[in-house]
Amino acid sequence: MGIVTIKEKSGTPKYKQIVASIEDAIVNGSLKKGDKLPSLNSIKNQYSLSRDTVLTAFNELKTRGIIQSVVGKGYYVLSEDIDVNQKIFLLFDEFNSFKEDLYNSFTACLGENVQVNIIFHHFNLDVFNKLINDNAGDYSYYVIMPANLKGTENVINRLPYGKVYILDQTHSELIDYPSIYQNFKKDIYEGLQDGLKQIKKYQKIILLYNEERQPEGILEGFNLFCAQYGIQNKIINTLTDRELFKGELYIILDDKNLIRIIKRIKDEHLILAKDIGIISYNDTLLKEIVEGGITTISTNFNLMGERLASIYFQNSKYLNDYNSVRNYHLGFVAVIQKNVFKICAFKYFSSD
Repeated sequence: MGIVTIKEKSGTPKYKQIVASIEDAIVNGSLKKGDKLPSLNSIKNQYSLSRDTVLTAFNELKTRGIIQSVVGKGYYVLSEDIDVNQKIFLLFDEFNSFKEDLYNSFTACLGENVQVNIIFHHFNLDVFNKLINDNAGDYSYYVIMPANLKGTENVINRLPYGKVYILDQTHSELIDYPSIYQNFKKDIYEGLQDGLKQIKKYQKIILLYNEERQPEGILEGFNLFCAQYGIQNKIINTLTDRELFKGELYIILDDKNLIRIIKRIKDEHLILAKDIGIISYNDTLLKEIVEGGITTISTNFNLMGERLASIYFQNSKYLNDYNSVRNYHLGFVAVIQKNVFKICAFKYFSSD
């Protein structure tokens, strides 16, 4: 008897019988990881099925990560874990502690039968395009962080309609996709506005900004704040060879440069908060401990992960009405933008 068995009088759809046959063969050991499946045409011809029927079965197993297709060779068993019902492709820009919080929060809400594979593009458009092209059609859903890369819609549009979510940053070209994203312009503006009294104790506010990696909205919100309140300011892209002066307040968007400037302050015998102020971006446990606590403007990434899981389940529920789910998601984002943003106490500003 072959791997696939079809019962003509069964009430079960034939493509589901193909799926069940392959699952059974994996469970009983007839198929193991790396084994080649019967060809699509051989199953079609043996049971007088349409090509679409067999392809539907193979695609279901493929999106669950159980089988994979190899161009020019056929289909092979990729995993023996048949309990996986959904397989999610998670494409992040980079790995850091707060993205880890987002990932852990998201996966904790999904349950045991959902497999999540996380990959990083490191702000490289060529890598971004290759990762999506290589994985198109192999997953149940795709969660994409496009970051500030330009032209990502060209490759994202290749992914199955109704299976894509945009996370953290979005662009006008991606407006048709369900999204959970930060309003960087609004968040930094309101965060600095909340600390205006303390900020005015400094002579100049300096933003360390890398346009290749950091959202343009942060720059826009910073410029708007400084212009509206008449704050002397400067935008720099590196701390290298920069001389530190008393009365400066630095906004540091990444942790590596945060460590560098704290070390510089110590090496130059300056006093943090009194001589030089710091505002960091994205709160971590370490920033609550270092030097007694670092002032941060931060998004609640745990909540972002929970909300991402909720719209994933909502989409699964309304699988045949993607537009309805999409509109629900976009309305949801405005609420998230208000709820996930917080600014910690300004611990490092001089006291009255």
